[in-house]
Amino acid sequence: MVTDRQVRRLMTLIGKERTLSTAAAKAGMDEKTARKYRRLGRLPSELERARTYRTREDPFARVWDEVREKLKIHPGLEAKTLFEDLKRRYPDRFGEGQLRTLQRRIKWWRALEGPPKEVYFPQVHRPGELCQSDFTSMNPLEVTIARRPFDHLFYHFTLTYSNWETGRICVSESFESVSEGLQAALWELGGVPRAHRTDRMSTAIKKTEDPDEFTDRYRALLRHYGMEGAKTNPSSPHENGDVEERHHRFKKAVDQALMLRGSRDFESREAYGAFLRDVQGSLNRARRGRFEEELPLLRALPATRLEVCKRVRVRVRPSSTISVDRNVYSVESRLMGETVDVRLHAESVEVSYGQRRIDEIPRLRGRGKHRVNYRHIIDWLVRKPGAFEHYVYREELFPTSRFRMAYDSLRRGQPRTAVREYLAILHLAARESETAVDEALGSEIAADRPIRAEAIERIVRCREVSEDPVEIVIDAVNLGLYDELLEGVME
Repeated sequence: MVTDRQVRRLMTLIGKERTLSTAAAKAGMDEKTARKYRRLGRLPSELERARTYRTREDPFARVWDEVREKLKIHPGLEAKTLFEDLKRRYPDRFGEGQLRTLQRRIKWWRALEGPPKEVYFPQVHRPGELCQSDFTSMNPLEVTIARRPFDHLFYHFTLTYSNWETGRICVSESFESVSEGLQAALWELGGVPRAHRTDRMSTAIKKTEDPDEFTDRYRALLRHYGMEGAKTNPSSPHENGDVEERHHRFKKAVDQALMLRGSRDFESREAYGAFLRDVQGSLNRARRGRFEEELPLLRALPATRLEVCKRVRVRVRPSSTISVDRNVYSVESRLMGETVDVRLHAESVEVSYGQRRIDEIPRLRGRGKHRVNYRHIIDWLVRKPGAFEHYVYREELFPTSRFRMAYDSLRRGQPRTAVREYLAILHLAARESETAVDEALGSEIAADRPIRAEAIERIVRCREVSEDPVEIVIDAVNLGLYDELLEGVME
């Protein structure tokens, strides 16, 4: 079979050789064939005709109408699902090797008869006009802090024209995280774009049927910086496509940098944050040209930042707990019945009473959670041991796994006094040191000795006494040295 390459060589040789037979021989074809292509002046590929007939019988011809009706009703049905259905209803008619044929037929149906697909319209981005932000989970990168898995998100901010980006580590998609991240990005940027777009995060965007687009707090944040708000349509994350693309490329760059580093463990969250800033700095250097175009077009920053915390006043319940943002936190029992001031930050809950801060508690992620500190209630729990067994937050009263193991051991050895013994141990941890009690429990469990509150207290006391104080010796100062120094200055 003559190829296009042979015919091209023939046409070149015809002008160089004396005879057609010589040119045909050098091109690797018969003289008669060479005469044909010289006359036609076309390549073999240009002479081929598209085949419009089948070379074999269509195995799905008899059932195709059924398949097509199902696709019209449910266009999302996959070929494999339909193929399994056909095999079940028509045993021995179809074989595994025919799945590809059905997939090809369904592909043609989708292209020629299927429902219209959503069209994406590329947008013109103008400098200084729009910024986008969103959260992305960094957990797939398997980063650890001090050898412990670090469950976290990343608030990501980008300018759509230059793709300049920045961001910060956070633990939840709260409004406080949005406010803190957006304000930090704008002050790092040194200016304010005209508009800010997010997806339909519930902390900033109200439900579709609500006449107001944005929540009051988010509207106040936009107003403080003089920005217009924009949001994506429901189920349309591609409308925030710039920041979505930055998510992918940023995490890929971080993953590559972690592989070069040789370790995914960091000694602290601060060290990990500095590492992420270095990665973003290297990415932003490649965008310097377009970024320089944006800077002069940004609006000026306001005089101050907006406070990022949410202030609420709540009453302390008889259970020595408060409810903040649909989560429960324990406080000191002496505050029961009092009203306390709470500042809800992105990662902490600050509790104050009488203009005095009395506690700062790590903020819980999500809703319907609880964080109970046994130190807040242990004094009264010792007096009311019967409340322990059915206490709603009982699991919070096991600070470490060793405390849980000690309680289980007590239940097996002395079920009648187990609760009192355990509460005495927990009371000791609150008064002295949780770490010391935990170590004492570990030694008793390892030695397979019965757990006793008195024995644990004795071990803790003995360790405190055995730690000899460090004696610091300071040599007497020779005042004559000062006299010599003064005499030298006078001379």
